[in-house]
Amino acid sequence: MGTVFSFDIRGGEPEAVHTALREAVAGLHRADEVFSTYRDDSQISRLARGELTVEECDPEVAEVLALGAEAERTGEGWFSLRYQGDLDPTGIVKGWATERAARHIAAAGVDGVSVNGGGDVQLLGSPGPQRPWRVGVSDPLRPGALAAVVSAAGAEELAVATSGTAERGAHIVDPRTGRSAVTDLVAVTVIAPRLTWADCWATTAFAMGSREGLAWLESLPDVEGLLITAGDEVRCTAGLAAWLG
Repeated sequence: MGTVFSFDIRGGEPEAVHTALREAVAGLHRADEVFSTYRDDSQISRLARGELTVEECDPEVAEVLALGAEAERTGEGWFSLRYQGDLDPTGIVKGWATERAARHIAAAGVDGVSVNGGGDVQLLGSPGPQRPWRVGVSDPLRPGALAAVVSAAGAEELAVATSGTAERGAHIVDPRTGRSAVTDLVAVTVIAPRLTWADCWATTAFAMGSREGLAWLESLPDVEGLLITAGDEVRCTAGLAAWLG
């Protein structure tokens, strides 16, 4: 998927943990093989060319396409499974694959797991008694500084995802025009229980811009957002403060 993944696993029986970790990593590689739009032999590329049907693909393809269709409905036209007319589910695959890896490891009986996929994090359980997971949110306008710290205190599952221009430049596309999204934002961080949606909603809200994006995030259940504009304004959903610390 063109990015780095890291794992922080606490507790559990060592052999079971090592097995689950190997399987989770293999699952990430498999997701890349199946869904990469840069590989001509991937199932998603072959599906786009009409060489395969959804039924002939791995079951995960139908799962991801169904999630993408749900994202399109919820995103009010600001999220799309297509790029320049071609099938392209990359806007949802990384979050889904990272979350799936975390849940696979958690099923091995660990106390807590954090999986970071290119800066987007799925947290499950806790790192220790009375110790919550904490995630720093990079300040897009001040390299090396933090804009906020998210605490997962009180949550058995929490995801933190950021979309913006600081790391990868203008890579987010406005699905209405097919060109780079023109927005007053430099970063959107979304907090939600599942990384599949946190990652997707961060990208969607970024494409909307600060005013519409903030109002839309406020309308979603169990979702909070931190939006930073190019003018260094910080805008937050009403419930965000409960997750900072």
